[in-house]
Formats: sequence, structure tokens, C-alpha cells
Amino acid sequence: MEQLKHECGVAMIRLLKPQAYYERKYGTWAYGFNKLYLMMEKQHNRGQEGAGFATVSLHTQPGEEYMFREKAEGKDAISEIFSRVDQSMTGELLMGHLRYSTTGKSGLKYVHPFLRRNNWRAKNLCLCGNFNMTNVEDIFRKITSQGQCPRLYSDSYIMLEWLGHRLDREVERLYGEAKARQLTDLDITHYIDDHVDMANVLRTAMPDYDGGYVVCGLTGSGEMFSMRDPWGIRPAFYYIDDEVVVLASERPVIQTTFNLSLEDVRELKPGEALIVNRAGKPRLEQIISRKGDSACSFERIYFSRGSDAEIYQERKKLGEQLVDQVQQAVGDDLENTVFSYIPNTAEVAYYGMMEGFRRHHREVRMEKVAWKDIKLRTFITGGAARNDLASHVYDITYGSLRPYEDNLVIIDDSIVRGTTLKESIFKILDRLHPMKIVMVSSSPQIRYPDYYGIDMARLEEFCAFRATMALIEERGLWQLVTDVYHDCRQELRKPIGEMQNCVRAVYAPFTVDEINRKIVELLRPADMQSPVQLVFQSIEGLHEACPRHHGDWYFTGYYPTPGGNKLVNQAFVNYIEKVEK
Repeated sequence: MEQLKHECGVAMIRLLKPQAYYERKYGTWAYGFNKLYLMMEKQHNRGQEGAGFATVSLHTQPGEEYMFREKAEGKDAISEIFSRVDQSMTGELLMGHLRYSTTGKSGLKYVHPFLRRNNWRAKNLCLCGNFNMTNVEDIFRKITSQGQCPRLYSDSYIMLEWLGHRLDREVERLYGEAKARQLTDLDITHYIDDHVDMANVLRTAMPDYDGGYVVCGLTGSGEMFSMRDPWGIRPAFYYIDDEVVVLASERPVIQTTFNLSLEDVRELKPGEALIVNRAGKPRLEQIISRKGDSACSFERIYFSRGSDAEIYQERKKLGEQLVDQVQQAVGDDLENTVFSYIPNTAEVAYYGMMEGFRRHHREVRMEKVAWKDIKLRTFITGGAARNDLASHVYDITYGSLRPYEDNLVIIDDSIVRGTTLKESIFKILDRLHPMKIVMVSSSPQIRYPDYYGIDMARLEEFCAFRATMALIEERGLWQLVTDVYHDCRQELRKPIGEMQNCVRAVYAPFTVDEINRKIVELLRPADMQSPVQLVFQSIEGLHEACPRHHGDWYFTGYYPTPGGNKLVNQAFVNYIEKVEK
């Protein structure tokens, strides 16, 4: 499949013992850094455009640095930032981030963590996260109306300034309390440092946001916090013992790094925050009441590492549930059918599909037909020559099929834009001369943009949408398009909480099979000899395989937040008006 840029990865560690304890027990001053490095490397799949970390030391004197931050761009960013580590950076609070841009903005200034400086320790704020907000314009207007002037227009910087503003108010509240207690000078400072409560900050800042997020931060006074969105869209897991408090985007990352069982690691609940105060006391706080049950199903299908015990079984189930459709597609001729997968993320679903056939007491022929080569360097040429090089990203196992006799069933985890199928996979598979290619997707048709952290925001990117529009043109249904366009514009005039997704109507006249056949027409290369049939996972099959992850808006159009409905309506208006957004 096409590589999708998607949600980032976060990692946090709070050391609960003095530094000397870790040096004695583990034999190194760099215990915290070593663990942070492992957690970030284990999540490298979540971000290869940049990485950064930050630390806070609780035991410094005025004039000494107590907050450190390192950032770098590129696929080797993790190694680069940790190569700069020295003992002076050692701290009790450590936070790391891996970045994938889903907004098209690039450059070191967009790499997390972000840092807001102040001479008061408690007013220093370092922030990172796995998030994409749908109402950045609204928050921007709110903070600028209060007199703030953010240096960048991005959800990350705007969140930093908004949370920083609320942190300033928390410090000022504590200053008033300290004065009322008749404290003076350093006693006021110590009182503030010891009593900053990030729960107060989060409760006054986060209800304004619409989107999917896990927000993580450190303060100069020693507060560590992480909060998950109230719809449960983005994931976060944590572990607490008497030595450390740990949080990461994926559960097996914590399990492997700290040698834990599955039961040791817990999931942060929607709207909940994990907070560790300066004294090292962790607690869970419900910041916003739960608003939904929309954990991202794409995490289970593709994004998260398959080493998670539950995800591994769910991906196998996704493959197993396709057995009947696949068997029908090859006319029950399993004797003359070879099964394979697109490496590497579809491998587990492939195993599940094979187990499914065995459960039906059917023997099938399995081969590794497709291989993914190293990334080819196509910058040395252009035009048709460049496209020809790109078409060789995948290679095949010659002799794995009997030419003109065998069908080929090949499974992928998802089919989004279809570009790789058209430019590479179909062309290379056709060289084996199968009687028929059955291209299987372990996920349903992707029909709608994502606005919560996945890089697919334009309707026309999706092969399912393009196929649907082609069917509309073919059948002369342009009044439907006019009606949907009008309805979208009408929705955009309503208060955001009342908006509905009108784009769903464009798919209503067509069956999945009709759209599948049109997708094949659009993606099948003109010189290809083998016939092709598409098989997609059903929505019902998705939910049966992933019963606790109900977020399916990219398949169904049912967005969990009002901002999603607003943006999909705007996307259709932009498509009709040919606006580049």
C-alpha cells in the first residue's frame, strides 16, 4: 500500500527515586535516557520526519539550566538527538516525541517538543503530542482576542500558547494564595513550585479543543502530565511502580522497555489525564467527561506495531473474516489458486486468512509472491523515466505461479489512493501471468478524509471517491452532486454543533461491488493482461474483529466530533469549487 503519514508517537518517564538510586542499581547515570531512547526507537514507525526530547531537573540552583531540549529532522533524528546527550542534561522528568507531518508543514521549527520560557520556573512549559485539532481557527481567534500573538499558525504552537496562558493564570492564583499566607520572597516561589496543579490548567484550556489528541507536557517546576481526548480517538498507555511513571503511544513499547506483562500496562481513558506533581506523586484526573467511544480502528489495522497481543489477534481476525468472499471470487477453485500478501504490514492478516481456510478444512497454496525492495532513488531522472523507476518498488518471485493456470489472491491492509497499485503492484504481478488477480483489503473502502492525525484530508485522493464520481458521471446523476454541494454549503452556515456530514449522500446510489468494479477500471494499467477483482472488508467485519475500537469515520463518514463534520462538508465544497486546501 501507499505509505500513510499518520499520528505521531510520544514517550514520557518520571523517575521517582534520586538519581543516585538508579546509578547504584543499574550502573549508569543515563538510566532515564536509555529507557527513553528505547521507547522512542520502539515507536519509530510512528514518525520518521523528526524527533525531539526534553528533560527537567528538579535540583538546580538559580543561574543553572534546568530544562533541556534537543530536536532534529530526518529518519535518523532519534540517533542524532541522543548523540548530544551528556550528564549535565540528566533530569527526573523526560519526554520524547516522534513526528509525522499530516499538515504539509515541515522544518525544525515544527518538530516537537515546543518550549515556552520564563524566569519563573513554574511558568516554563514544554509540550509535545500526538494530535490534530479541527478548530485551530477558533482557538487562534480566542487567544489573539486576549492580546496574545503566536509566532506560528499551527495547532502545536497555538496549543502551547493557550496552555501557557492558563499556566500563567495558575501561577498567579498561587501567588495570591502565598501573599494571603503572608509569605515573602523565595518562600513565595517555593510555595508556587510545590502547588502548581496541571489539572486546573487542563480543565480551563482543553474543553475548547475539537480533535483527536494525546497532549504531553513538562513544567519547569516539575509537573508532568498527559491527557487523552474525550472521544478516545488517539491512544495512550501508562505504567506506574515505585521507581518510574511511564507513558507511551503503544502498549508493547512499555512492556518491552520495562520487561512487563500485558496486565501491568493500562490505557488512559478518554478525557483522562495522568499527572505527576513535583513531589513525584502520580494521580489520574478526569479532566473532561467522556464524549464518545471512537478509538481509531486504523491503529489496529495498520498504524500500531503488530507486536501488541490484542492487535496481533485482531489483524488475524480481519484476514480470517474474508475467507468466504475470497473463495467466491476464485469460483471455489482453490486447487488452482495461490495466496500471498503485500509486505510487510499485511502479513498478519494473511496468516489469519490462511487459518480461516484451514478451519474450513480447505488446503490452500501459499507463496511469498511479492517483495518490497529498498527505497529506490528516483531523484536522478524525471518524467516517464522517474515513473518507470517508481514502478519497481516491489518485485515478484518468478515461478511462484503456473502461468495462465493459477489465480493469485493477494492481501493488503488497506487501499487508499490506489497509486501504488496502479504504478507498481498490478504491473509487476501481471508478469506472472495469473488467470485472475483477486486484490484483497483487510479494511473497508476508505471514502472520507481524516482530520485527527492521518495524512488523508482531500476527498479526491481516495480511489473509492474517484470511482463514485465516475459512476455519477457515467449514469448522469449530476443533480445528486449539485444537491450535495448545496447541502454542504447550507450545513456550513449552521452552528458547528448542528452540522451533519452531507457527503455520505454521494455514495448512497451505489453498492460496494459497483464501486469496486469502477475502482478496478481506474487503477488497472491499460497494458495489463490479467483480469482483476477487488475484495474489501465489510464494516461489520471490521467491528467484529476490533470490538473495542469503534472509530470508523474514514469508512462510514460518522465523525466523532463536530469539527469533523464541518471539515468534510468544506472538503466537498472545495472539491467542486476546485479550491486547493
